[in-house]
Amino acid sequence: MATPETSEQLKEIVKEKYARISEQNKSVNESSCCGATCGCSTVDYVVMADDYTKLKGYAPDADLGLGCGLPTEFALIKEGDTVVDLGSGAGNDCFVARSITGEKGKVIGIDFTEKMIEKARVNADKFGYRNVEFRQGDIENIPMAGGVADVVVSNCVLNLVPDKKQAFAETFRILRKGGHFSVSDIVLVGALPEGLRKSAEMYAGCVAGAIQKEEYLTIIEKAGFKEVKIQKEKRIELPDEILKAYLSEEAMNDFKEGKSGIVSVTVYAEKPVNCCAPGCCD
Repeated sequence: MATPETSEQLKEIVKEKYARISEQNKSVNESSCCGATCGCSTVDYVVMADDYTKLKGYAPDADLGLGCGLPTEFALIKEGDTVVDLGSGAGNDCFVARSITGEKGKVIGIDFTEKMIEKARVNADKFGYRNVEFRQGDIENIPMAGGVADVVVSNCVLNLVPDKKQAFAETFRILRKGGHFSVSDIVLVGALPEGLRKSAEMYAGCVAGAIQKEEYLTIIEKAGFKEVKIQKEKRIELPDEILKAYLSEEAMNDFKEGKSGIVSVTVYAEKPVNCCAPGCCD
């Protein structure tokens, strides 16, 4: 867990970085360090983002190309549900969720960055959505009452949060009993070569806060969630242009054939109907 000083510094870095991202278009974000301009935009690869374009409710203006999965596709959202999107960005997952919840449901997006909230609100107004709301807030201290969400989604955001234990505790708190989440995130499997770790952080800033997959799943279970399962998993293939800059040819081949790597996972878990964990009675 990060120290308070380090935690606040990390949050400010994220806030500044994603404020810049909010002003860039999707093509720039997909090809430049998970949205951060840092000299690698000449490599034209969509490293992490999945294709939203065929999903109902997809809004091109709200798609900044920053995700690493399609959590709304796996979230078992029903008509009339209250859905919360943690790290909602320009609103893309919220609008997809809204297409399922319909007029009877409600969608609330939470984001740390003021400019992202502004952009998302403009998009919601443009579509005339009155049951989609965006709030500025910290995922470690979600600005919501407890026990109000039927479903929580998040896309490549929780790995950026310094205190993941607190983030999942807050997710647990805002869910109603019997509610569930579907979260896409970046995790690590095995030990990455030091050079590659540096490369991954440069090319895809989302990897900087990633932890081991097993540790990630353990945090979720210790928060009180049950029925924890991986709905989708895919290895993130960094392009050879990046690998060659930090690894010898032999090391690069070993890495490609080995068991260690950077992985996108979509994880599902439920808040039990009967439980004694903190946040259960909110």
